[in-house]
Amino acid sequence: MNEDEKGFEMISNTIEYYTRLQRIKAANTCNNDVLDYEIRAIELKLRSFGVDFNELKLV
Repeated sequence: MNEDEKGFEMISNTIEYYTRLQRIKAANTCNNDVLDYEIRAIELKLRSFGVDFNELKLV
């Protein structure tokens, strides 16, 4: 696996993790500061990769 493939795989995995967190947040019925923190951290990582994650938001 070359560096481009590794980078693509890392971005793809991060997007999948972000969408899972979004689904959890959408189903969550209470305030969850840890979940909110995780989502913000993943958004920063996606932004550093140059990924526009705004269309992935459920809530």
